[in-house]
Amino acid sequence: MCSPCDYSTVNSPSAVLPEPTTTHATPLVGPPRHTIVEDMLAILTGTITTSLGLFLLKSAGAVTGGTAGLSLLISYAAALPFPVLFLLVNAPFFALALWKKGVAFTVRTIITVGLVSLFSSIIPSLVSFEHLDAVYGILVGNLLAGVGMLILFRHGSSLGGFNVLALLMQEKFGWRAGYVQMGLDVAVVIAALAVVSPTIVLISALGAAVLNVVLALNHRPGRYVAG
Repeated sequence: MCSPCDYSTVNSPSAVLPEPTTTHATPLVGPPRHTIVEDMLAILTGTITTSLGLFLLKSAGAVTGGTAGLSLLISYAAALPFPVLFLLVNAPFFALALWKKGVAFTVRTIITVGLVSLFSSIIPSLVSFEHLDAVYGILVGNLLAGVGMLILFRHGSSLGGFNVLALLMQEKFGWRAGYVQMGLDVAVVIAALAVVSPTIVLISALGAAVLNVVLALNHRPGRYVAG
């Protein structure tokens, strides 16, 4: 039972009724995108890092996966310069990249491949080794190449080559792109047995695994949202 004071408070003209609460929807804001300057600096950093890794691999007489590994393999077999081979081997994949990934990605990839070829031709005149342990050169070379590729991926670029082909095979035949990429990489490493010692091939396979682990652990969809 309410007291008289309660009735007087409710019926009083001066009584202040509570304001209805309203909920305001917070507008969704997309992740911040990289600026052109950030993309340019990242591509420069990624290509230099990747080129250093490939230089270590070539100095150790090793191979790795992808078109970089295929270019290294051909350079051993035919005694041709790696920078030129890397550019030539990737050229057919530019058309696939344009078809599958669009103009912006393709332009970035062409620039990236060109810069890796350029830096790969310059670095040997700046760096030399009196001694380079093969295991160290292969593992650290793949680690550097993986970090460089990671930087490039996060800024909408790549080294071209097998990953574009893997996406095409997935769309056309339903083959999983990851398995296609792995199969192509394994094929390159196995083919190296024709020109590289089995020991180096075995260590190269381990190094290629290191590279793929770097990418798998650090390039997961949804974890890195800046475009």
